[in-house]
Amino acid sequence: MDTQAFLAATLAAHVGFAIFVTAHAFMTERDAGKWPFVTLALGLAGIAAYFFYDESTDSDGR
Repeated sequence: MDTQAFLAATLAAHVGFAIFVTAHAFMTERDAGKWPFVTLALGLAGIAAYFFYDESTDSDGR
């Protein structure tokens, strides 16, 4: 695979992943926060962080 084709495929995948994270957040009424941007930059690592990183925020602000 030549370099241009690889970069184009990587860019397309990262954009698709970011759209997926944004759509999932919208459909589940979850705050997407920074995760679409992280996913755009890091791809699958961003998706994993979106699903598994849990910012613990209690209703009383702790």
